[in-house]
Amino acid sequence: MSDQLTLSAEARETAGKGASRALRREARVPAVVYGAGEAPMGIHLEEKALMKALHTGHFMNSVVMLTVGGSELRTLPKDVAFHPVTERPLHVDFLRIGEHSKVTVSVPVHFVNELASPGIKRGAVLNVVRHELELVCDAAEIPDEIKIDLTGTDVGDSIHISSVTLPKGVASAITDRDFTIATLVAPSALKSSEGDTATEGEAEAE
Repeated sequence: MSDQLTLSAEARETAGKGASRALRREARVPAVVYGAGEAPMGIHLEEKALMKALHTGHFMNSVVMLTVGGSELRTLPKDVAFHPVTERPLHVDFLRIGEHSKVTVSVPVHFVNELASPGIKRGAVLNVVRHELELVCDAAEIPDEIKIDLTGTDVGDSIHISSVTLPKGVASAITDRDFTIATLVAPSALKSSEGDTATEGEAEAE
């Protein structure tokens, strides 16, 4: 389960591009908290603290407790805008949630037991189609990652969402198709070898 993060924030008195630029000059990042049937709330965060949270690697799929004026807001980050050149965070969107709200999050995929894959032993290349899975789960039970076991997979095999064992209470947000997560692709040398074998077989048949 992803760790809960905590960030201190202050309410924004004024909005607009000018006010946002002034905040950034003071190493603050403007943000907004919305959802749960309440009016959006403008806030700003310390850039250094936000960067530390971003560098955890699981900021976007973690519950973030925002401390604003002595009150705590339970939120889920929904978007972070970055400067195209400096990559400094420019703005953050947070969604208000309840302790056990159903939330949709993107969770990274981690492949295990590559050495137990006959295909990879033969030189197959794991072609990852989706590095993250969009999942629906309890806000208090967001997984850090989804492990996919490669045991027994061979050249030409495809791994679909239907073959992945998700944690209890977690479901795919995409339900209308059995989408592909990864495939085992034969390397060119193996393809060439198999092609030569097929050619020889055809020649013998002639």
